Amino acid sequence: MNNERWLLPEGIEELLPPQAGRLEQLRRAVLDLFYGWGYELVTPPLVEYLDSLLTGTGNDLNLQTFKLTDQLNGRTMGVRADITPQVARIDAHRLSERKTPVRLCYQGTVLHTRGDGLGGPRSFTQVGAELYGHSGVESDAEMVNLMLDTLALAGVDSVYVDLGHVGIFRALTQAAGLDAQQESQLFDALQRKAVPEIQSLLAALSVDTETRQALEDLVWLNGGDEVLDKARLSLKGNAAALQALDEVAQVAQRVSRQQPDLQLHFDLAELRGFHYHTGVMFAAYQAGQGRAIAQGGRYDDIGGVFGRARPATGFSADLRALAVLGVDNMSAKTETSIFAPADDSPRLIEKIRELRMAGQRVICELPGQNGDASAAGCGKILVMQDGQWCVVDVA
Repeated sequence: MNNERWLLPEGIEELLPPQAGRLEQLRRAVLDLFYGWGYELVTPPLVEYLDSLLTGTGNDLNLQTFKLTDQLNGRTMGVRADITPQVARIDAHRLSERKTPVRLCYQGTVLHTRGDGLGGPRSFTQVGAELYGHSGVESDAEMVNLMLDTLALAGVDSVYVDLGHVGIFRALTQAAGLDAQQESQLFDALQRKAVPEIQSLLAALSVDTETRQALEDLVWLNGGDEVLDKARLSLKGNAAALQALDEVAQVAQRVSRQQPDLQLHFDLAELRGFHYHTGVMFAAYQAGQGRAIAQGGRYDDIGGVFGRARPATGFSADLRALAVLGVDNMSAKTETSIFAPADDSPRLIEKIRELRMAGQRVICELPGQNGDASAAGCGKILVMQDGQWCVVDVA
């Protein structure tokens, strides 16, 4: 007899009460928040044909995508590892008649073939928002502000935001005349902040002194507002890089006006999502957490393969992680639960119906409970007073 049938695959989790209730409560609140900002909800399918899933941003997710064969036609399908490519397809193909900016949001389960190597999960509840059809810093700033409001709603405190721009590195490598392989090697070394390796790679190439120094400087261009001034001096010979830096500064100014107490951090060598981002990139961190708790950025023209190339920016987060990191307010819900005694009188049935229609949580007594409201998780109870059923506190 197999005594391990209850085991789940590594990195696959399930939620029990009250965590599942907290997650659902947060999901509803976040989607309501998105709606209040003008974002319309879409629900993409869990599986799609692989060539659609691995388009644009999805190309980086090939190794993280579970593959399976459609028994109806033999085509290869994938279980989504990221919802962003699916939303881009919806904007480009299903909503192609909309010519003005389109705001879409989503929530759903994503699955990865492997974890992060640190024992993390492989299944996530991804939530996010995307804005299509606008290329200005205004939409980038809107995304950062919406991300921060989402974290605040979840009760996540001690948050700071990291800002960067993929265009700075690309402008410098273009000026240096690097081919794809050389750019990839330099990118890898830069992410590891391996200064001697970076210097060795650049020394072996015929790169002008000014560009070489600017590429080496990227490692050290991280910190507060002073980074922007240092970067302007380092990048003064590259107009495209300076334009990208100006975009970062403008987004920072707009965000700071709405979030005056926010701690902003700049890191011009942090290039997560380098292969699909096209502009400003951002990530939110919580003090004491080693990984981003929400992240996003600009990824223009992702819908081109679906027949509609448009500017795009967005962010996403793992809702389960936010539920764990945020303040738990489920206790308030438990305290207001109402216990109804075992009585099938029409008056009690009608009273229970009225309470539930008003949004109250009513738990009916079952045989064996002996009127124990506290054991049922209720802070209030229905009692008969002067011929009327009334809600009173549990004694």
